[in-house]
Parts: sequence; C-alpha cells; structure tokens
Amino acid sequence: MRRVASLYLPFLPTDRIKRIAPASAGQPETGLATVHRARQRVVLAAVCRNAAAMGLTPGMPLTQARAMVPGLDVRDADPDGDGALLQRIGRFAARRITPLVALSGTDGLWLDLTGAAHLHGGEHRLGAGLLRFCAKLGLEARIAMASNGAAADALARHGPERLTLCSEGEEEAALAPLPVAALRLDQSAANGMRRLGLERIGEMAAVPRGPLVRRFGRDVLLKLDQAFGHAAEPIDPIIPRDAPAAALRFAEPIGGAETIARAIGDLLDDLIERLREAGLGVRALLLLCDRVDRQQQRVEIGAARATRDKAHLLRLLGRRIETIDPGFGIDAMRLVAARAEPLGAAVVAGDLAASAPTADIAQLIDLIAGRIGTQHLYRLSAVESDVPERSVRRIAPLDMPVPWPDSWPRPPRLLSRPEPIDHVVAELPDAPPRRFTWRGRTHHLVKGDGPERIYGEWWKRSGERDAVRDYFRVEDESGARFWLFRRGDGEDSRTGDLSWWMQGGCG
Repeated sequence: MRRVASLYLPFLPTDRIKRIAPASAGQPETGLATVHRARQRVVLAAVCRNAAAMGLTPGMPLTQARAMVPGLDVRDADPDGDGALLQRIGRFAARRITPLVALSGTDGLWLDLTGAAHLHGGEHRLGAGLLRFCAKLGLEARIAMASNGAAADALARHGPERLTLCSEGEEEAALAPLPVAALRLDQSAANGMRRLGLERIGEMAAVPRGPLVRRFGRDVLLKLDQAFGHAAEPIDPIIPRDAPAAALRFAEPIGGAETIARAIGDLLDDLIERLREAGLGVRALLLLCDRVDRQQQRVEIGAARATRDKAHLLRLLGRRIETIDPGFGIDAMRLVAARAEPLGAAVVAGDLAASAPTADIAQLIDLIAGRIGTQHLYRLSAVESDVPERSVRRIAPLDMPVPWPDSWPRPPRLLSRPEPIDHVVAELPDAPPRRFTWRGRTHHLVKGDGPERIYGEWWKRSGERDAVRDYFRVEDESGARFWLFRRGDGEDSRTGDLSWWMQGGCG
C-alpha cells in the first residue's frame, strides 16, 4: 500500500524573513509582505498570515496593498533563498525520514512514506512531529497523507485540518468538497469551471468526461485521475549530497599511535583535496576506525569556523588518538566531513598596516572545545522577550551576540528556570518580602526595591493571557542580593497563584 505525505508551507517566504531579519516595530499589527516587479508594476509576491487576514493576496499591486494597510512591512522577494531553505528541509527529510522526497511547487514537499511510517511511530505521530519540527524553525506548516501525492497535496493545501490522514480508497470522498483549484489546474481552466458552476471536485467528477475533454483538454481529466489514484504521477526526488570522505585500507592491521597518526595525515591529504575541489571547508570531522573484530572506533572533532588547514585538523585529531582502542588491530580507516560549509575569501579583521596582526581565536576555541566539550563553550545573546528565562540564549563562540537593551537593571546571574521559594513573609500587594526560604536556607531581608511588573506573552502561549509577575530586587543581612518574583498582582486571582520564585541574583 503506497502512502505519500504532502508538507505544505503556506507562508514560507515571509516566515523565512522573520527567521533571519529583525521584525519591524509595526509588523505584529500590520503584517509582512514580499514584492517583485511584474512588467511595469510592483506587486505582492507573498504575504504573512496577518497580512492575509487583512485582505492582502499575492499578485495585488503594492500601491493598493499600502492603501489597505498603511504600515505594511515590505521586503524584496528572494525566491532563491526560499528555494534553498525548502531544499535543505527536503534533504533533511531524505536523510531522517524517507529517501524519496520531492518538491511540490515552490512551497511544499512530497514524502513517499511507503514502508517507512511505522519506523517513526505511525503516520499520526510522524505528522505531528513534522509540524513541531517546522514550528521550531519558525515555519507554519500543514500536512496530509494519502495513497498518492496529488490527493495528499490537495488535502494539505485546501483541507480543513492542519494534519489530515486519508485512508486508502477514501480519496474521492475526501476530495469531493474541496475546490477545483486543489487539482492544480491552470488559471484559465479553473475560471472556466467556475463559469460552468463547477466549484467543487465532487461536482466536476460527476460531469461526463467527454464534454470536459472537448472544452478543457485531457490535462484536466489527468489531474483528476491522479488525485483519485487512477493514474500515476512521476516525481523527481531530492538526492542528498554525499558527505566528502576519504578511506584507507591496510594490507596488515595497524595498532600503534604513530602509525595511526600517519594514516590520519594521508586521509587528510585526500579529504582536503576533495574539499578544495568542491569549495568547501570542514566544520565537523568524523574518524571511523574498523577493527579486525568488526568493532568500530569513532572520533569526532569540530571547528568553530570552516577550515581546510591540515596542520590544525591534524592537531585536533592527534589529541584524540589516545581514545582509540585498536584491539587486535585496525584494518580500515575512514575520514568523513560530517558537516561542511562553503569556504572562500574571508575579510581580514583589524588594520593591515598595524605592526601586529589581529589574533584569530578560532583555532584556540577549537582546542579548548576539544578539551572541555563544545557544550561548555558558548556566548550569551539577547532574545526579544520580556520574560527573563526566554530573553537569553546560547550561541556559538564566534557568532555575534545581540546586545541587551537599556531598560530595567538585571542581575548578572539568571537561573535557567525559576526555582520555587517558600515561607515568604510579605505584605500584599506591592511590598517586597521580608523573609523567605530557598534551597533549605532562610534569608532575612534588610532592603528591597520594586515591584517591576512583567506580563505574560499571550501571543506565544494562550495560558499567559492574564499572567502577571511582580519582580523585586532584595538584599539579605549578609549582603547577598536576589531577584525574585511573585506570580499574580495580589488582587486578581486570574493573574497568578501568589507563589514566589527565585529568578537570579548576584554571586
């Protein structure tokens, strides 16, 4: 039984822009649209959900759109960037879900799940997981699964639910109430159908086939047969590019550290040549050592910046040779560039006329990360959020952090998650606490300032629609300072349960 999933990203261009570019001040109210030139006019190429709710549609002249929504946030269309993101998602799906993945227009994918859905917990669980994955990427998505790609595509784009599962043999009933445009007809054929009063696929299917062929051509019936599963439709699958790799086999098993180091050097020579031909640099390198007893030893290193520097890579791998257990001998070794990025000319930091060049710390970062682990080496960057635990995130050591705005003072140390405190003595509604117990220790406070009121982000989570936090900066008798908050405003029970929580502090 063949099963095909259609992943539809209705607002891919605008969702992609929101991921990579900061939002304008009026965007949440006015919406976002991309534009391109069509002959002598500038028209909308894509709109976000907010803009679509205000009546804006692709193809509308920009002047008309600005008249309808004066504060519209307008960006230039980038179809190449949109296509590249869709290709990346397709390659990810081809590696992790099913090898047969194809493009569905410029805003969707087809995934042939025949014999693969059960490996991911079933169709419903797989579909829900794909929706969550797209949401994490900041992309709104719709998914449908049916016995053929045309039916799945129609249900994903025009069906009533975000996740639709159509059983085999039920395509005709499921597609009957959908508009004829769901069959991917050209605009002239769809307009002709509407002039004849054929608004739905079910109405079109009930019409004799002969008159339809004479009036609209055979392509219309072919689209209908493909959606109902009576005709096959070929697909052009996305084939993931193989990771650059180099392999070496030995006539006799090896086991000495010096011999392994020489073999790594030979592998690096081959791999760097392949990377140079492809214009790539390595970010993650995987060394696989196959022993004679069919066990495999793995060594993985990473680089903060794409590189083809053999000496640096050899130094990183050389520090890990002692972790390789050769057993009775290693008869094959393979070096794989698990993550590679384009590597071209780079801007030189600093002043070329200076007496000493500006130091590049990328290699130092790689050495430190190799000792303590990449998860322990990071920078902190601000996130646009009033909720403190959401206002900071970890970024790579060489990424440029977003600075914090000049607002209310914040303590230098924030807990990753607020921790509950108890035995709090405080006067409601606005007085700071005089005593509390945290982590088994009671603190008697001598100074306090506040409250600073922070409201819940209702546009992200519906449960925070009425949520309120009152923050206080306090100091105990030993001089320790804390930043804590009370849930609720002390007057309305809908704003919080009046529990107290520790957010951070000094020291």
